[in-house]
Amino acid sequence: MGQDRVYNFAAGPACIPENVLKQAQEELLNYRGSGRSVLELSHRSKLFEGILADAQSSLRKLLNIPDNYKILFFQGGGTGQFAAVPLNLMGLSPSKSADYIVTGNWSQKAAEEAAKYGKVNIVCDTKATKYTEVPSRDQWKLNPDASYVYYCANETVYGVEFQEQFDSTIPIVCDASSNFLSRQLDVSKLGVLYAGAQKNSGTSGVTVVIIREDLIKTPLPETPTVLSYKIFAENNSLYNTPPTYPIYIAQLVYRWLLDLGGLPEMERINVEKSKAVYDVIDSSDFYRCPVKKDSRSRMNVVFRLPDTDLEKKFLEEAGKRNMVELNGHRSVGGIRVSLYNSMPLEPTNMLADFMREFMDKHKRE
Repeated sequence: MGQDRVYNFAAGPACIPENVLKQAQEELLNYRGSGRSVLELSHRSKLFEGILADAQSSLRKLLNIPDNYKILFFQGGGTGQFAAVPLNLMGLSPSKSADYIVTGNWSQKAAEEAAKYGKVNIVCDTKATKYTEVPSRDQWKLNPDASYVYYCANETVYGVEFQEQFDSTIPIVCDASSNFLSRQLDVSKLGVLYAGAQKNSGTSGVTVVIIREDLIKTPLPETPTVLSYKIFAENNSLYNTPPTYPIYIAQLVYRWLLDLGGLPEMERINVEKSKAVYDVIDSSDFYRCPVKKDSRSRMNVVFRLPDTDLEKKFLEEAGKRNMVELNGHRSVGGIRVSLYNSMPLEPTNMLADFMREFMDKHKRE
């Protein structure tokens, strides 16, 4: 990373690969000799159609997405999909019901939104244990008549992540907003996968939805046009003006990942990054991670220090070293280290070294 750039450990919007930013800078005023900025391209132009097609094909390569899946681009973020999912899918079964696995605040919010449009069955809820784990499958109470089963692959606030995919006889919906493209994934096991781009694959403003074609049915009558999977699929995400620039940045990030070696290499790097931080935590009695080891997130490492005064000092001293946005979510406090795809290994190791120095210094006081 450039000497003038700070190391942004924010939970989102997060850092973007530096070479992506440089290419975007080069093409900002004059995109490929067109005499126009990317920001000025019509979404009906051949130039933008090329960007959209390349984004879709690059993403298909990265995830090995089967041919019977559509790739759609929406606005509204992950929160918009909290409503879009039940509006489009709740009617897939006569029960007009859905299963929700609640492992943190985002899956909880999704379940609350879905309850506006049908019956929600809470498969399991770990609120009682303060969202510190992904419950084992024998604790789940699935409804075989549900339209779909929904889960959030990675909960950013509490640092909880599903380590493995699961099978189901009903369609699985995965909110992958905060670990999208960070690890290998079998899309064919999912009915729908969606992800906001601002953590692992670009800027805020665009949300990708990957959906199996047989699930694209007529949505509930009250579904707004801008949330209809059917309409967006029929119009290749161009029913109205899409978020053109965020799609362009996502395209560049997809290419960056392919050049890196794809998801196997990205996952290897992410394992190394998260291990560097967790090793410091686990080798000390100064830092404490509340999440059970088999449910820990690679993307969002959360931990506490002995008291809140030390946490404030930690954030202040880290900031002086150009390591910023390390504060935990406002609802839980503490420290949160977000290690999304674009965070390089070098600053992650720098943070781990700083953690050791800070611990050695303040344990003596």
